[in-house]
Amino acid sequence: MARWSSPKDPALEAALRRNRRWIVNNQIKRLLLRFPSRSAPVRLLQSRFKTLDLLGRAANWLRKYPSCFELFTGEGPAGSGGELCFGFTKRMAELVDAEEAAVTASEPAMADRLARVLMLARGRRLPVSKLAALRGPLGLPDDYLLRILPAHTDLFRLANPYPHRRNAAELELLRWVPSRAVSAVEAAASASNSLPRFTCSLPSSWAKSHEKMEDFNSTPYISPYSEDGAVPGTDAEAEKRAVAVVHELLSLTLWKKISVMKLEHFRWELGLPEDTARMLLRHSCLFYVSNRYKIHTAVLREGYEGSELRVKDPVVAAKDRLGELMQEGLHEFNQRRRAVNLEKKRRKGEVDVKKEEEELEDEAGALLDSAEKREERRRFYKVLFGDDNR
Repeated sequence: MARWSSPKDPALEAALRRNRRWIVNNQIKRLLLRFPSRSAPVRLLQSRFKTLDLLGRAANWLRKYPSCFELFTGEGPAGSGGELCFGFTKRMAELVDAEEAAVTASEPAMADRLARVLMLARGRRLPVSKLAALRGPLGLPDDYLLRILPAHTDLFRLANPYPHRRNAAELELLRWVPSRAVSAVEAAASASNSLPRFTCSLPSSWAKSHEKMEDFNSTPYISPYSEDGAVPGTDAEAEKRAVAVVHELLSLTLWKKISVMKLEHFRWELGLPEDTARMLLRHSCLFYVSNRYKIHTAVLREGYEGSELRVKDPVVAAKDRLGELMQEGLHEFNQRRRAVNLEKKRRKGEVDVKKEEEELEDEAGALLDSAEKREERRRFYKVLFGDDNR
């Protein structure tokens, strides 16, 4: 599938750029949150270092992020005696609390997104094991079933139609909600008092793509929530509905993107064609398919303005602030390390100290004052909580 990707879009590629350091730190954050004291022995992290695909000492990694993690001699439940432990700094703890508050406040929106996904699926139900693949894109926490189901017993039901099978539990939507059966395309059309149709998000210079989109819009729009459209009569109608389903699913995700592999994982449940990847490429006005990091990712073009999300969910904003703090901590560590190395060279008489200090000040000033550099730092953590790491 290396050739199955769209022509490069620099802005969207920047939005997909991920920094492995932030993914690792997010996993460390999730590890700490499993402990009531939000602290843990460093040896525990060291024992899991290989699963994070890291080498070296865990303590050295934590010291690279002084604004995020702090090391101390543990006492009580998290450690005993003089054991080295780690936890959140005060600023990190505040941002983690802010993220949790944003997630809690978003629980009604989570229930809405979950209900809409079930309304897109055959039989209004999906295996819980498969829903785990959508947890990240939909912004659902690990314990989303415990958060959402007790408060919406009239809407969701957890069933096990095959008791003899492992991991056979299914989440079922108990009733159809007409107010939710309105796609993003239909909502936009209603706001503009026009007929529902897809919009090409490519520049006007892409004349052929615009012509194809006009031709595609020449037939009536098929709602992804239309049960009559679940089994279209012609191939053209089947593709029309499949495009509408993918468009709506991407609209429901927080980052307006999902890996093509995960999308194909729901091919039967959502009524998608076998060549879903090729279908996405045929509709380049709507979808951008990237092969960054050798992972095919489908992006909803209209969800972005350049490399920035048009509408940023409060949960996304909270996670972005965590990414900013991580970047700040790494910058602080690098500055300290360089200052130490400069002092060592000064003692050995290997460098012109005044010249090196001027260069150091110039670099620090440029990093802090340049808007372009600040934008570059934001790109580092753009997909901090990627599909598999949220």
